[in-house]
Amino acid sequence: MQFRTTGLALFGAACLLGACQAPSHDSTVLPRIRGATGSDALIEFRNEAMPLDEASPSASLQLHEAVKRGLETDPALQAALARVRIAAADSDQARLLPNPVLNFILRWGPGKPQFELTLAQDFIEALKMPRKISAADNRFRESAADALTVALDTVAQIQLQYADAQSASELVPLLESRVGLLDKLVGVSQDRLDAGEGTKQDVVTLRSSRAQVGVDLEAARLADRQNRLRLARLIGEPSSPATWALDPLASASPVPASENLWIASALANRPELQSISWRLAALGDDFSLAKASIWDGASVGVDSQRDDQWFTGPSVSTPLPIFDTGKARSDRARAETIEARHDFTLASRKAVEDTRVALRTFSSSTETLARVETDLIPLERSRLELARDAFDSGQADSTALFLAEQDLRVAQIREIETRRQVARSLAELQRAAGGPGVSAPLLTARATSTANAPATPNTPTPTPTSVSVIAPALTPVITPASPESHK
Repeated sequence: MQFRTTGLALFGAACLLGACQAPSHDSTVLPRIRGATGSDALIEFRNEAMPLDEASPSASLQLHEAVKRGLETDPALQAALARVRIAAADSDQARLLPNPVLNFILRWGPGKPQFELTLAQDFIEALKMPRKISAADNRFRESAADALTVALDTVAQIQLQYADAQSASELVPLLESRVGLLDKLVGVSQDRLDAGEGTKQDVVTLRSSRAQVGVDLEAARLADRQNRLRLARLIGEPSSPATWALDPLASASPVPASENLWIASALANRPELQSISWRLAALGDDFSLAKASIWDGASVGVDSQRDDQWFTGPSVSTPLPIFDTGKARSDRARAETIEARHDFTLASRKAVEDTRVALRTFSSSTETLARVETDLIPLERSRLELARDAFDSGQADSTALFLAEQDLRVAQIREIETRRQVARSLAELQRAAGGPGVSAPLLTARATSTANAPATPNTPTPTPTSVSVIAPALTPVITPASPESHK
């Protein structure tokens, strides 16, 4: 009867502790990733390795589509999700009592055989289960924050690479037009030299400029190809021809939110900070477990022995803390906690630095772009119109007209480079603040017109698009982790 009562008690305790619910897995991690990235990507955990190339050919590639494909096909994100499942399995395991140990001894000798039956349960493990469960759950949340970090890094890489590919694609035709103009200028100068009206120095100077622009053109073509190939790898198509039509570079309005709001968003939403905070919570549990580690292996059970009759009684097995008092393990846990605290401070300072630098860069490049669009480009176009009128009226030769067109194209190249800087700094600012999804309320997108005057022949005029493509409106879904609230 004593054996049966003890067994039922242990079984009931196991059922009660096993009923503790583990945190949900993909059902919470994936929505958080989609919310922070501001993407509608259908991210699914894949059990098998992905193919070298995903089958998704298309003639055009918009930025939001590139981000979607990247999130759906990124092997690094899949590996991070696998680590989330590892942590989830550890969380489930922490909710299970260790199996009871059954010892059965049979002895033969003079007289009747002797039986010994022992059933023991490690009760220390049962007492430590609440802390072990808390530590495992906190490490699961830490791994989920790490997966979100990988997803945001993926989005930022795609945004930066897409901006580089956009600028290179728009830069090549402008440099080609500059080469064509310089060829005309060289021809005019050579004709004037042959007619005795020009100088050899003018011809050599123009040919030198033609050679420099030719070198720039080849470098731009190489950069265009390299950026497209890198972008193809990021969206899961490393072997594709990468000849898509890309969105034109966008204009952006100044950032209305103050620096303090951006810093607050970074400190509240950066998954790197959340990961360390969950690690701190788990290390607090580890410290409590380390102090009780000297009693590891202690068990309680029931012993039964039969000679002529059955004899049954309780048994206790416990280690004697003579050599190992648990101090070393406690010191290690304390040192790991101190390390995590310093890591949190370092990560917080880095988050503030990244946010402030990205915000200043974005604001400065936006102001520069506004000056280029409202001052430089219109002035160069006015100069070209004046040169064309003077040429048509016979007051100036073709050289002045060609030079005016050349300067206009130089200004347009500067505009492309500035737009690229705006796009890159915006991507960096969104990443620093915790992702496009959570930083969208801090931005107001407004397209600015770049077609204030008729375009000149052979001059591509980019069509402006809104930065809302980069920062879709979505409310934040990630909240900062507080280690103290999970003790």
